[in-house]
Amino acid sequence: MRLNSTRLGRANLDRLPPGIRRPAYDRSRVTPGIVHLGLGAFHRAHQAVVIDDCLATGAASWGIVGASLRSPDTRDALTPQDHLYTVAVRAAEGTEHRVIGALLDSVVARENPARLIERMADPAIRIVSLTVTEKGYCHTPQTGDLDERHPDVVHDLNNFDAPRSAPGFIVAALARRRAQGLPPFTVLCCDNLAANGHTVQRIVTQFAALRSKDLGKWIADTAAFPSTMVDRIVPETTDADRDAVSSALGFRDAWPVMTEPFTQWVVEDRFTAGRPDLAATGVELVTDVKPFELMKLRLLNASHSALAYLGYLAGYETIADTMQDPHFARLAAQVMEEAAVTLTMPAGTDLAAYRASLLKRFANPALHHRTWQIAMDGSQKLPQRLLGAMRDRLAKNLPIATHALAVAGWMRYVTARDEQGGAIDVRDPLAGEFAGLAREAGPVAERLAPALLGVEKVFGPLGAEPRLREAVTAALGRLYKDGARRAVETHVSA
Repeated sequence: MRLNSTRLGRANLDRLPPGIRRPAYDRSRVTPGIVHLGLGAFHRAHQAVVIDDCLATGAASWGIVGASLRSPDTRDALTPQDHLYTVAVRAAEGTEHRVIGALLDSVVARENPARLIERMADPAIRIVSLTVTEKGYCHTPQTGDLDERHPDVVHDLNNFDAPRSAPGFIVAALARRRAQGLPPFTVLCCDNLAANGHTVQRIVTQFAALRSKDLGKWIADTAAFPSTMVDRIVPETTDADRDAVSSALGFRDAWPVMTEPFTQWVVEDRFTAGRPDLAATGVELVTDVKPFELMKLRLLNASHSALAYLGYLAGYETIADTMQDPHFARLAAQVMEEAAVTLTMPAGTDLAAYRASLLKRFANPALHHRTWQIAMDGSQKLPQRLLGAMRDRLAKNLPIATHALAVAGWMRYVTARDEQGGAIDVRDPLAGEFAGLAREAGPVAERLAPALLGVEKVFGPLGAEPRLREAVTAALGRLYKDGARRAVETHVSA
């Protein structure tokens, strides 16, 4: 079937098929109140959908201006279609399509940093939100502090009005607002960082203090950095996905997003300059996000990473494929079992039901979430997803065998060679360092495990813990001896 080449846009919204949801408000009346840094698929399938719901309640001053820090791809895809795009919610029963109108404009930071700073400094902007991934904060994951030697930080401190990094843009815009006598905006982190609001506040104020101690103090005293927990599985969009969505719409959508039915957003209710009525759209507003954040990091994200590294090594392309292997499904359940005892949840929280829902979501056959995609940037993710639970279990003198196998899977993966000797495209800020350590150690667990555990930016002092070193080295040895599939089967059957 030949697809319609006419692009989705406001001129043809009323010509969409009846089953396609569309913005339930007059988009011409919407004005920006949010700048979002990191205009990727996750934001467009999660926070932008919530804001779209808020706009439908009459909150017309909370539209979004999106900013890509580096790549123009999203801007170039969405500008010709008036920044409208489709969210395709996929379940085994079928797919629901919804056109989102909350995104009003987009900029590419690298092309015109001054324009982005100007938009963020506009008094109409009351929230700057972020999904720049863990590596986008230019910090040391093990400590949560700004990495002052990071190339982007060095650049931004010497080019204050033309930054590259998310912290650089935030500080430059806040400095502009302070100079103009304007209140600060709220900085709303939606990334998987431990205590993400507090961590980003520390990173931003440390960066600002390097520029001006007074500026750093002003930000610390006046700006709000609420912590959040976000949860929705959002695979990368493929050409086949674009064709399927465009066929359903009858118009071409250059960059739809694919996602699952489940969505959750827990937000610490602390904002400098107001917020939309998030609770009316299902957002959980709380005084303490930390228990929910740890629950998600240590149950969902940790088991996701274990499935990603070990599943990739076993030859599985997607998480759903991996979950079809009952041994890997049991592995995911065991990661959650080990982590659950490290959590202290509010009364009424049903962790068993949450764990069961995760296993069902991972197995969703309509969601093609690639193991390779989840495996990206492991050096930034391991401290929050796996190492914290390992530290807590060791403090209780509990075994860490399942988490150790997941860490060993990461170690085997970052050698950049799979079990057949083929190349792995490792995407990680420290990929070069890992490759060098792997070449020097060779495929010998007793040499490779200690070398990687010695990477301070990832493991910190935990890497020297004898029980952890022993468990990880033994698990890596089994991976080299038996391969990932057999090692997982043996582990979960023990």
